[in-house]
Amino acid sequence: MSVTPSIQARPERVTLFATCMVDQLAPGVGESTVDVLEYLGLQVDFPNEQTCCGQPAFNSGFRSEALPVARRFIELFEQVDGPIVVPSGSCAAMVRNYYRELFREDADLVQRAERVGERLYEFTEFIDRFFGTNAIGGRLSDSATYHKCCHMLRELGIDNPPLELLGNVDGLEMMPMERADVCCGFGGAFSVKMPDISSAILDEKLDNIEATGAITVVAADTGCIYQMQGGLRRRGSSVQVVHIAEILAKSISGSGRDPVRPGHGPE
Repeated sequence: MSVTPSIQARPERVTLFATCMVDQLAPGVGESTVDVLEYLGLQVDFPNEQTCCGQPAFNSGFRSEALPVARRFIELFEQVDGPIVVPSGSCAAMVRNYYRELFREDADLVQRAERVGERLYEFTEFIDRFFGTNAIGGRLSDSATYHKCCHMLRELGIDNPPLELLGNVDGLEMMPMERADVCCGFGGAFSVKMPDISSAILDEKLDNIEATGAITVVAADTGCIYQMQGGLRRRGSSVQVVHIAEILAKSISGSGRDPVRPGHGPE
């Protein structure tokens, strides 16, 4: 796999925005994100005051309720220096794409949000941008298929980097999924407001997952992971759904590879 040619100067430290779903429901994803970032030689800062980016309220139409939450996000993260890494395409898209709409009546907030958004990266996007997709490697005996999460693919334009990261893990057999770029049916509040449509979309996704024969599904957004895992469990399937940070962290935990340090290329 080729390394992205536009790799930027590598930082020495980053700030983690964990997201509320990771904090409340999947802390292992946050821990794995830190493990991978530290493996790359980075110091990871974590502001304890962080909460939500406001996406759930915004997507549900409660924009006046989303405003103070999003404003708090800006107030907190504009104080940190360097890149901000988030293990969620949907939260990254909220900050980078939708804050300007949410703050449209306040020009100062729009500018502040844009400055923060310029430094905020989805997890795999960050690795690709600053280290290249061959920086992790690792070893893991497993077979997996990859689900392309909607926000990450369509709103951030992140397509190949996650697959390249997975493809560079020795022993990990990647099984192509039919219509991997089709929604899993979660969509946040959509799955609650329109459960019949959501279930129909999910059923097609689960059929395509099971057709691959993989024993693990990899995705990059916690909501999608819970949606697919719940559906598979209801089917009695043993297939596990994991975040890409978790599988990368697992691959390097016993790989014997030396970590990549800032200023040095991957071995």
